[in-house]
Amino acid sequence: MGPQVGKKGGNAAKGGKKKANTFVIDCGKPVEDKIMDIASFEKFLQDRIKVGGKTGVLGDVVTIAREKNKISVTSETAFSKRYLKYLTKKYLKKHNVRDWLRVIASNKDRNVYELRYFNIAENEAEDED
Repeated sequence: MGPQVGKKGGNAAKGGKKKANTFVIDCGKPVEDKIMDIASFEKFLQDRIKVGGKTGVLGDVVTIAREKNKISVTSETAFSKRYLKYLTKKYLKKHNVRDWLRVIASNKDRNVYELRYFNIAENEAEDED
């Protein structure tokens, strides 16, 4: 067979400095209200993040750190912010809190996701009208 054309991945950045991507998930409000456990969320991410198509093989490529109510994911390779949002939503669904919480990208910083409650009070006011 000939060489494969258009295959994703590979050595895109030969030489030069590797840029580390850092993403932060702010779980402040749900953790304070004891709706979710941040330690179990951290373990979920460690078990589910795929590197090279395999789960649980983070190695030195992806590091997950927890500071109080925030989890930061740092990647040396290409890592999609959307993939992190997908995994966060999957965790919320698994723990049956997806109906109350949503994942929002913070306007201030592009690499920060925030877990917020749905505005239920506004919806109830609309239903009464």
